[in-house]
Amino acid sequence: MARVNGAPSDVPDARSPRLAAIALVTFLATFLAARVTVLLIMTRRMPDLYLYVGGTHVHHLNYGIFLLAGVGGYLLLTSPAGRRLKACAAIYGVGLALTFDEFGMWVHLGGSYWQRASFDAVVVVAAALALVAVAPYVGRLRRWHAWATAVLVVGIVVFGSLLRDSLRYAGERVGPHLREIERSAPR
Repeated sequence: MARVNGAPSDVPDARSPRLAAIALVTFLATFLAARVTVLLIMTRRMPDLYLYVGGTHVHHLNYGIFLLAGVGGYLLLTSPAGRRLKACAAIYGVGLALTFDEFGMWVHLGGSYWQRASFDAVVVVAAALALVAVAPYVGRLRRWHAWATAVLVVGIVVFGSLLRDSLRYAGERVGPHLREIERSAPR
């Protein structure tokens, strides 16, 4: 929210959609980079870049947690503007991606890297960022927006139900192969 004479205002801050868009782009790019990097390491097409501390593999969700804590602290203790604020949005997106890429592992306290819960969490976070980045302000909504939204929601539900079966089939075909790659990956 914007501030008027130092007090919070009901007028939305026009920077929010731009910052959410920056966070969304870095979030998606980091998620894709992390998935590709892990796959390349597991298939031994790339050297083992994992960090080990005392023989324990430090998962990249830890890097994300530290980035989120750092950017959160910086935003609480300072009032960045301009490029610094955009950099915070980008670092926030990177931290979110590194953390939520392994969502299934931290929710289930282990298991395969390729858990469906991680993918689902990434989709939800990306959708939330996209909503903030592209959705019009509530005060600007008109009656036809409500109808268009209702049609869109029905279309998404129908598409999602059709896609669910396709994803289940793909998971049955690709999932065992990914788990085998993970079992044979460097430890």
